[in-house]
Amino acid sequence: MIRLTTRFWVDAYLARLRVNDIAAFVVAHGDDTAGAVLVKSATLDGQAKLYQRSYDFLEDTRVWAILSEGDERDVDASIAKQRQFDSDIWVLEVEDREGRTLLGEQGLQ
Repeated sequence: MIRLTTRFWVDAYLARLRVNDIAAFVVAHGDDTAGAVLVKSATLDGQAKLYQRSYDFLEDTRVWAILSEGDERDVDASIAKQRQFDSDIWVLEVEDREGRTLLGEQGLQ
């Protein structure tokens, strides 16, 4: 199975968000080839969710699982902890009052 580089996926994801008028930023640039990706969804009210791509063995598919959610400061602390373990990790921040991330859409899983 051919895998996309992380950089290609990140660029495509950010483009899809822009098309849908959803603000997003690269907070931490990870390894271009195979870095893991964390997506923080900030609803601009002090709350946030942090998504991490995982593998669902029962369904044999990749899914975006919530790694942390709640107060944005706590989610940011979770990100800092993850970055201590993996310096090659990408961190993307999506800012949308409705909490849209588009992660469930075709091609982004």
